[in-house]
Amino acid sequence: MTAYEKPSLAMSEIEKVLKNNLGPGAAEIKPLAGGNLSNVFSFALEGKGYVVKFSDLDGAYETERYVSELLSGQGITFPKCLALGKTGRLAYVIMERMDGHNLSDCTAEEQTHQLPELIGILTRLADVDVGATNGYGWIGPDGNGACASWKDFIVAVNAEDQTGTFWENWHELYRTSCLERDVFEEIYNRLMTYVPYNEPHRSFIHGDFHQWNILSDGTRITGIIDGNCLYGDFLVDLAILDRHMPWSGVIQAYQDYQVKAGIAIPNFKKRLIGAYYFKGLDGLRFYAKMGWGDAYQGTRHFLLNLEA
Repeated sequence: MTAYEKPSLAMSEIEKVLKNNLGPGAAEIKPLAGGNLSNVFSFALEGKGYVVKFSDLDGAYETERYVSELLSGQGITFPKCLALGKTGRLAYVIMERMDGHNLSDCTAEEQTHQLPELIGILTRLADVDVGATNGYGWIGPDGNGACASWKDFIVAVNAEDQTGTFWENWHELYRTSCLERDVFEEIYNRLMTYVPYNEPHRSFIHGDFHQWNILSDGTRITGIIDGNCLYGDFLVDLAILDRHMPWSGVIQAYQDYQVKAGIAIPNFKKRLIGAYYFKGLDGLRFYAKMGWGDAYQGTRHFLLNLEA
């Protein structure tokens, strides 16, 4: 199994999509870094900034439109979706471009300085009203989760048969990449023992809450973007942020914030460990497929040492 390659397309095709949806006049069309599964371009039209993304994955952006309406409708700074469609075999979405640059472009010191604001955003994401929806796991275009329970979701996403998805034939990675079956199965078994702690909690989860999906002007957070959105225990987003900013004391800052706000989080430590295992297991498989050996080894070491 070779590493996943993002789809490529000609500039003329991009221009055609923009003209068909927004009329003539799109200028300064430039590729943007980031986006592991999408080809992303920024452009300007009538003095405003926009982004267009292309993907060859089925239904890539329908959920993004739902999430955009859900979050922006509840006061979370998330790009509004302007158009959705297909060009040939590729799906595309056109969205507002938010001010700022990736938080990853800031120094570690600048990132840590903005941590209180990040903790506030995490808390607000966990409070998003999802009462009109049901289900756990990946959010579908209709706003509902893919599975009846968190346990069903864990079993489904790690099953061998993933026909028609990004993970089709993923067991080949045991043979063709650095993915080790004994390590994967050990972490999976540990994850399953923590499912009962995470399962009672159903909130919105961004699913990719790290510096490349958080925008900043250097001193304050200007918005969040993208996401691999799902329903489940909101501590998954905290685990992601902590693993990407290990120098900044994310967990202590989060706990201090909740105490000050008078928010009790039952079984915090066990739920957080379950969240680490969930995202870490997903990470092992992803890093192996992408050929990111260092990220694989770092995650492997972290997960195997989570418990004595």
